[in-house]
Amino acid sequence: MIHIVFNEAEIELMQKVQELDESLAGSVIQIKDDYAVGPVAGIYETEGYQQRRDWWNQLLENSPYKEQSDLVDDKLTVHNLIKALQENKEEEAWIWMGQNQHDVCGYYWLMPQLREFQGRVHVLYMNNLPFINEKGQIFYPSWLSEIQPSEFLKAKKLARPITLSEYEVDPDEWNKLTQENAMVRILEGGKKIVSKGNDFYDAEILKNITGEWQKASRVLQNTLNRMKVKTGDVFLMWRIKILIQKGEVITEGDINKDWKSFDIKLAGALKQSGANTAEVQTEQ
Repeated sequence: MIHIVFNEAEIELMQKVQELDESLAGSVIQIKDDYAVGPVAGIYETEGYQQRRDWWNQLLENSPYKEQSDLVDDKLTVHNLIKALQENKEEEAWIWMGQNQHDVCGYYWLMPQLREFQGRVHVLYMNNLPFINEKGQIFYPSWLSEIQPSEFLKAKKLARPITLSEYEVDPDEWNKLTQENAMVRILEGGKKIVSKGNDFYDAEILKNITGEWQKASRVLQNTLNRMKVKTGDVFLMWRIKILIQKGEVITEGDINKDWKSFDIKLAGALKQSGANTAEVQTEQ
């Protein structure tokens, strides 16, 4: 059994689950890219794949993750997965996903590549399902990491093969999204993903910027903690820099260094000496 997850924290989570239930024993692999944001046109072709990598590398510049950019190689991960399924005809793959656009877009990107193994690829989608939290209260998780390991013992009963019908319909849905090639994709319910504009998260960021100087890294963290529709910190920092470029936010410090090297505040506030609307060499 090969378990497929979409978030790093879930690797350790699935290992804990296996300690509780030996019937779930198997390797755990992660699809690392966040297919809910960024360009996806021609993503299965060399040119489209490279355009996406170039876009990510641009955003990762001066981020805490710059040195990790080369570690994300989902094409290689899928290559090794397919090889494992081909070599062992008894092997199964279980795709685990929470009710969020990150996991669902990862599923859409992945599943067309596994069509030849129909019947051996299972999906477990925690869609509008109640679980018990640490306080004994019922809640509806959006992310697998919100679920206690013990709760996965009943969740495993949800495993079902991806149907032939899904192998027809879901790739069409993903193809539509790749043709739209929006920078943001969000989950509206079920597995329905809709495209949104580049500025989808800008209002959420601006809610956390005041007329007083704050570290950009603090604004970033506050936005991540408070936003309901989640996205990654690298994408949000890119949008903060775009807001600076557009003049909606002013900055003090050097935005071309690390995220802690500059402060920001709303442009509507009294501009202090040294504030500027720095240019960001990234497509809006």
